[in-house]
Amino acid sequence: MARSLRQEQDISNILERNGNKTGDGKVTVTKKDEGVSWGAMYWQYFEQLDKITPSKTPLSMVKKLFVERNTDAGPVITPVTDKTILKIGDKIKVRIELRVDRDMEYVHMKDMRAAGFEPTNVFSNYKYQDGLGYYESTRDAATNFFFASLPKGTYVFEYPLVVSHSEISAMELRACSVCMHPSSPAIRKGYA
Repeated sequence: MARSLRQEQDISNILERNGNKTGDGKVTVTKKDEGVSWGAMYWQYFEQLDKITPSKTPLSMVKKLFVERNTDAGPVITPVTDKTILKIGDKIKVRIELRVDRDMEYVHMKDMRAAGFEPTNVFSNYKYQDGLGYYESTRDAATNFFFASLPKGTYVFEYPLVVSHSEISAMELRACSVCMHPSSPAIRKGYA
């Protein structure tokens, strides 16, 4: 164990000494002794949300927000767009449509909230809908969905939010990945 930690530190130090920058994308690894070796390398960096493009994976997501307003005829929902003016106290309904083109296991879907939205269902719990069981966990900045088994198909998830600040930014990020292979996430951006 100490050897692999040492090797990890050596690689980090070498990359820093060689001045690798985010734009390089070039790393050379050489093994000088005999025997089998294994490893993995991930490139992690930060990017402006408006520059992130959707990826093509077995998972695809569409997220829509709706404002729920009470009328004489009852509650009415209307889609949130970049022109929608949200007021403090407005009820928001989040609707995520997840499409899976094959059976998958150990999937984590993370829906990050934009600033100015607060969840109303703050208790994490196990849920069951349309033959699918999953664990929903509400946190400070995101709502997480964990699936032990996710069969091929289309699934719709909804949860409520409340607007807590005026003039909010509706841009945020959603990500969905297979926990056993997180290097190929489905990422979508758009209006919160």
